[in-house]
Amino acid sequence: MTDQRMITVQQAARPDGFPVPSDFALVEAPLPSPAPGQALVENLYLSVDPYHRELMDSDNELHAPLEGRAVGRVVASRAAGLAEGDLVHHRHGWRSHALVTPGEHGTRPLPGHEGVPLSAYLSILGGTGLTAYVALTRTLRLQPGDDLFVSAAAGGVGTAAARIARLLGAGRLIGSTGSAAKAEHLTQSVGYDAAFDYHAGPVAEQLAALAPDGIDAYVDNVGGDHLEGAIAALREHGRIAWVGAVAQYNDLANPPAAPRNLFDVVEKSLRLEGVMVRNHTALQGEFEDFLVPHLRSGAVFADATVVKGMDGVVPAFLGMLRGENVGKMLVELKGR
Repeated sequence: MTDQRMITVQQAARPDGFPVPSDFALVEAPLPSPAPGQALVENLYLSVDPYHRELMDSDNELHAPLEGRAVGRVVASRAAGLAEGDLVHHRHGWRSHALVTPGEHGTRPLPGHEGVPLSAYLSILGGTGLTAYVALTRTLRLQPGDDLFVSAAAGGVGTAAARIARLLGAGRLIGSTGSAAKAEHLTQSVGYDAAFDYHAGPVAEQLAALAPDGIDAYVDNVGGDHLEGAIAALREHGRIAWVGAVAQYNDLANPPAAPRNLFDVVEKSLRLEGVMVRNHTALQGEFEDFLVPHLRSGAVFADATVVKGMDGVVPAFLGMLRGENVGKMLVELKGR
């Protein structure tokens, strides 16, 4: 262990619009040793997420890694409850190794459910899947037979939302995505009844054509014209779970105008509620009890695009922002 080095991917500059590789730096340092109460974790998988783009503008310190979810294996421990070889989840971000303290920065032992791949704890069984689960069960209160629209449907939350909605007995599932190939994948492999490429025409028109009788609920990962189109398609007393607004992440200082039909929220008695998964971490156990049997049986899959190596973190992040992934974008550092 003394010959190993720790590698971090650090933010080197504030981006001007879409991030570029020079906004980051790969930095090596001596491998740290755990202090009393700490454990040293060798990371196996890292998560790159849309919210990281928001962090880059002001919240994240320069010359430091972006905060983010990771799973790894304990290689040295001076912490009660963590032994060498244990698998853990934490939020210490883009680094090859991390010093963790149980209960801090999201650090928790992983249950290691038999038959569940480790990568699932950062995709459908992690914060991504929990976000979809909370949006569907708490925010939307999805009922059997409800017709659901999901934007950015080929992403991590979008694919998880479809698979979970199917288990909950949803009616017609419609998704939007960034290419015809992805739209076909959504209907052929993920479980959507219909999907469209938002580049092919106005969102409201395409959604209306696929849902002429309207929809009951909407999971919004995009905002902008997608939110406007969903408001138009929602039936009376429809519900919106607003997870994110990826359409504006690269220009937060100039957000798009509010949907022109925003008053329809009043006219139709719609409900719009934001979803922050950090407010629902207590549901993780309930969520695992619900989903793990379906993962084990093969009824549900952990959709993911995996890039390998620390030098793949930045390309994975930028690729995710460009929509190059299907399912959750992950970086694999070392085999289990």
